[in-house]
Order: sequence, then structure tokens, then C-alpha cells
Amino acid sequence: MELSDITHFLAVAEAGGISHASKQLHTVQSNVSSHIKALEDELGVELFRRHARGMTLTNAGEAFLPYAERITALLREATQVVGDEAEPTGRLAIGSMETTAGLRLPGVLAAYAAACPRVDFTLATGTTAELIDMVIDRRLDGGFVCGPVENDVLTTDLAFVEELVLVTAQRHTDVRDVFGTSARMLVFRNGCSYRTRLHEIFVDQGIADPQVLEFGSLEGILGCVAADMGATLLPVGVVMASQRASLLRMHPLPPMRSRVETVFVRRADSIVSPAMSQFLRQLQRADTPVMLRSVAP
Repeated sequence: MELSDITHFLAVAEAGGISHASKQLHTVQSNVSSHIKALEDELGVELFRRHARGMTLTNAGEAFLPYAERITALLREATQVVGDEAEPTGRLAIGSMETTAGLRLPGVLAAYAAACPRVDFTLATGTTAELIDMVIDRRLDGGFVCGPVENDVLTTDLAFVEELVLVTAQRHTDVRDVFGTSARMLVFRNGCSYRTRLHEIFVDQGIADPQVLEFGSLEGILGCVAADMGATLLPVGVVMASQRASLLRMHPLPPMRSRVETVFVRRADSIVSPAMSQFLRQLQRADTPVMLRSVAP
């Protein structure tokens, strides 16, 4: 089985046809077709169903797809591992919750970029659920997510410990004001672990179905909280670092609600490339002590 056949198979599966795949691969359509035919002949099955709109995977193609993706991922890892270990090269794709990316990672990323200038590094932000799926699917090499994470496919390492606080506009000196008839949650989209925990807090206060305002950015949430549109749940450090900190009030929570671990997840079967090894080393060296802070009401 030729690796080039697998590469062409993945391109056609993603593009949905020979024509689009040939453009992605910068080759002629006949070359793509020959690679697909060679792979189908070797496997003894049809991998694609041809129709007027293009090509879709057969049941056999669907079954073969994850193996093809894993083969190419392993080859990429192997290439990185046997490369120049004195100066890591290749690709490293990391994911992070937006709060962690803004509060904890700038120093780590700056140090990593200086130490590994030849690494093609990318950072994606998303919710815990989104990031976990991306690591499992090998779209990310690792991700900072809210723990605990229980999944046999993943290995987890404690990265940071944060204290979460209920955040309101400055005028709310009494936290009970937040849980009135017009109570609103200002949160990220579904899949955010802080959103889930905040909903549990509202339920504890007898509000089973609070109004939810969904945002795509941290500053959007904090801006609307400062304007007294509702409450949110965030780490202390994130609130204190915000330009709107003077307009916000932080309300402490019981330890079972406030303590949260940020863990770094990777696939358990992945090889630690020199690029990843150096990233983990920079993370350990980072001046980001794990500690909880007390917040005055």
C-alpha cells in the first residue's frame, strides 16, 4: 500500500470529488483517479460511490477513513521525532479555553516561539468539549481544558488550578440580587464547562431555567456584565486582568464550586515529538504558580 494512494484517498474524501481533490493536490484528475483505483484494487473493495454531484464514501470507505487518518498522523509524528532534535521542527497545533489562553499562556507561547522558531505553531481556542473532540480526532496535538477529563483515549496532566468567582456589575453588593426574576447567565456557547457550572449554581438558587445570553468572546461577556445585563462565572485572574475590573464585582463561592483544574490533554497513543517535548518543558518552566486566591465580597 503506497502512502501516496492514502494521501489521494483522504483528499477525495474531504473534497467530495476528483476535480476538487486534484486542485487541492495540484495535480491532474487522471493522476488522482489512478491512485484511488490502485488503492481500491489492493483492498478489493470500492471506497467511493460515484454520482452526479461527485463522490461519497461507501461503507468500506467509511471504515477505512480513520485508519488512513491515523497512518498519515503517525507518519507526521515519526518525521518530527527523527528530525533535528537540537532544534525542533514540524507542526504543533495546541488548543485552549479562551480564559486560559488570555491569562496563562502568553508567557509560555512567547518563550516557546523564541526557543523553537522552526516549529509551525498554531493555537486554537474553543470550549472544553470542542477541544477534547479535536484532540481525539487528531486535529490538535494537545489542549488546555477544564478538568477532570475521563477518557481512555486521552492522557491528562494538571496544568493550573484556578478559583472561580461569580461576576456581576459593581452595584450588586449582595449576591442574592443576582438571582431575581430577571436572572441572566452571560456565557460562552454550549460545551463550555464554566457555563455548565454556572447553570448548576442558578439551579441551586431555585432558578432551573435562567435566561441565557451567549457570546463569542471574553471581553464581550465582561462588557455586558459590567453593563448589568447579567452574571457570569470566571477565574479570579481573568476578571482582575480585565480593563473593566473596576466596573465588576466578584462574589466568592464555596470551595466545591470555586476550585477548578485546567488540565492539558493529549492522545494516549501519540508520540511525544521534539516539538511537543519542548512545549511541555516550557510549560513546566513557566512562572505560573498553581495557587488559589481569596476574594473579598
